[in-house]
Amino acid sequence: MTLVGSYVGLSRLLVAVFPVFLLAWLRFGIAAVAMGPWLRRGADEPRLDVPTQRLLFLESLLGNFLFSVFMLYGVAMTSAVAAGVTMSGIPAAVALMSRVFLGERLNGRIVAAIGCAVGGMALLALARTPGDGAAAGHTAAAAAGPVWLGQLLLVAAMLCEASYVVIGKRLTSAGIAPRRISALINLWGLALVTPLGLWQAWHFDFSQVRLPTWGLLLFYALAASMWTVWLWMRGLQRVPAQKAGVFTVMLPVSAATVGVLALGEPFGGGHLAALGLSLAGLLLATWPASPKDRPDPRA
Repeated sequence: MTLVGSYVGLSRLLVAVFPVFLLAWLRFGIAAVAMGPWLRRGADEPRLDVPTQRLLFLESLLGNFLFSVFMLYGVAMTSAVAAGVTMSGIPAAVALMSRVFLGERLNGRIVAAIGCAVGGMALLALARTPGDGAAAGHTAAAAAGPVWLGQLLLVAAMLCEASYVVIGKRLTSAGIAPRRISALINLWGLALVTPLGLWQAWHFDFSQVRLPTWGLLLFYALAASMWTVWLWMRGLQRVPAQKAGVFTVMLPVSAATVGVLALGEPFGGGHLAALGLSLAGLLLATWPASPKDRPDPRA
């Protein structure tokens, strides 16, 4: 989650150079080359049945493709700090989705956590400073838009990431190695974005890209598609989905830190209050239940 937050923040530098779909296509393409050996099925792994293949597609569509598009456009219209605060709503969203799709109990504390997350995002919308707008020099595909639209896209990205957590837990329970899951969903992402990526590549002048930007792109591709996915799937093998939500706190903290320290974005009292309220929601959603609230293991 720390890696995810760092590339969410640093991606603002990349969308100032690359159109969004071209950037996503380069990301998936670089990762596909690096993850080629991970595609082989292990001797003790089951064959992919149709339901598992559908889950792999949904995992890539929501967690890779749509998350990348919504996040990149959203951060281009707002800021890395805004992205960080919005992503604080992931644990509450995971809890809500677990109730809807997995039938898990939604208690009053989880409802309060969802309220804190929504309140934090509402505060963020009011805590606008001159640095919250999109930076100049964006390409046509990642052109600056209304701040409210950027915030809405970040909320959509947050929901996609929450879906990624819930679906990922089911995939790791199917006996597929985390490395193979990572490689397969990256290939789906590459297939989904290739038509739009090729179209934007045809009109893009690659000679304008400097060497440090290529280096940042390499880090972004490996971190977003390879390292973070493998680490997350590996962790989900041992940690329940709702408990995994506690670790997503590193995403908004890391993104906001990159925005303030590396990108020079302003961080005022309104941002601090929004982040604090969102993190309060995180604590409410993930704090261990009291013994009387825990299910009886003999049941």
